[in-house]
Amino acid sequence: MGRDEFIFLLIGLKWTVVLSVVGFICGSIGGLIIALLRTCGSPLLERITAGYIGVFQGTPLLMQLFVVYYGLALVGLKLDAWVAVAIGLTLHASAYLGEIWRGSIEAVPRGQTEAAKALSIKYVSRMKDVILPQAIRISLPATIGFLVQLIKGTSLAAIVGFTELTRAGNIISNQIFEPLTVFGIVGILYFIMCCPLTILGARLERRFAMSAR
Repeated sequence: MGRDEFIFLLIGLKWTVVLSVVGFICGSIGGLIIALLRTCGSPLLERITAGYIGVFQGTPLLMQLFVVYYGLALVGLKLDAWVAVAIGLTLHASAYLGEIWRGSIEAVPRGQTEAAKALSIKYVSRMKDVILPQAIRISLPATIGFLVQLIKGTSLAAIVGFTELTRAGNIISNQIFEPLTVFGIVGILYFIMCCPLTILGARLERRFAMSAR
């Protein structure tokens, strides 16, 4: 395996990182909206968002990417592979992050909400200044854990022909016939991305557990 092949892997790595960042950021925005709707007290909105979460948590990410890319094309909406994967990862991430953050919001002691209401603090200010800062702190370990899963999930982008790290490794392996070497390097690159995040999540979880005692 030479220099050109390694550079090709790094290009695939770049797209893996870009997909992960886009999916996580856009999914975070959607997830926050879902979490707020899930805790707003409206039975209708709570049922709708619960159904949305159920669909995306109850089906494989591979199928979701397949439906976004090929399914929308059947109704005349042909998307570029990059756009389709970004949309699929965003929808997937918003469902999982929405449920993570919904649990974190509900984990904030109810007395905090009652005290804010007693002080006549409006809903937006109550969530922004009182509830969400505490909920975000509670959710950090689980959120980081999901980010690790999202990074690894980008490997499924190959289903629509998008060349990220795993597909780049497969292309090179088929060219030079050294699968153990190529995918060993691919595995190391994934490890370099995911291991620090895993360690960070574990440390935050231990720290929060100690502070809660």
